[in-house]
Amino acid sequence: MSILHKLGIGVGSGAGVQREVSGPIHLTSRARTPAGAAPQVAPSPAPAELESNRLSNGLKELLWHLDGLERGALLDLGPAWQTTLSFFIERGFRVSSEDILRAWKTFLTEEEARLRNDFAAGETLEMTPSARAARFLKENLQYPRSSFDAMLLWDLLDYLEQALVKQIVASLTELLRPGGVVFAMFHSKKPEGFQRYRVVNSNTLQMVSTAVLCPAQKVYQNREIQDLFGRYRTVKSFVGRDQLRETLFIK
Repeated sequence: MSILHKLGIGVGSGAGVQREVSGPIHLTSRARTPAGAAPQVAPSPAPAELESNRLSNGLKELLWHLDGLERGALLDLGPAWQTTLSFFIERGFRVSSEDILRAWKTFLTEEEARLRNDFAAGETLEMTPSARAARFLKENLQYPRSSFDAMLLWDLLDYLEQALVKQIVASLTELLRPGGVVFAMFHSKKPEGFQRYRVVNSNTLQMVSTAVLCPAQKVYQNREIQDLFGRYRTVKSFVGRDQLRETLFIK
């Protein structure tokens, strides 16, 4: 049984997958984009995809916390939607985007192929979840310490292996500056579908339903979330009627 099948992750691509960027990108302002070269961002979804807006008190609180910050740096850990990038760039932020969930799926696919084709690798690679997570992070989230003032974590922790979740939170904490803030979302029950998020305005998120990239791995309870973010001094949560909890963690 393959690594992907053990984790319940399919290898086929869906219609929504082709519209997202997997590698990290870095944008500061429209004026700095080379003439004639369009940034690699996810275009607007096809009309067939389901979209819905949700009022986001968490986003509103995030912007309040960042108010007055000049030339801030933000890391978006989801796909690089043009609307989200433009929203923060227009407010003076240097925006980096790295689709960690897609990168994780790609990593598992490539590692499975390596083990299948290289017998020696299968004998030498440590295949524990913690070791696999460490190998993944050697190639991802490679930024200098204290690089960012804010991070959009979205709900991706619900879709990753628990061993990787712990290491990712630890890595993000090192990348966040003192006083920086993480905006995260958690499902209160296992989600029935899969969706991505992009910023519409200062208090509204658009949820874009797409083909499942990775199935949900865990529903985190309050105590487990507090333990994951134990190094953060302030926590604010907003619970919605759609079983999504928005949470801000301030370092």
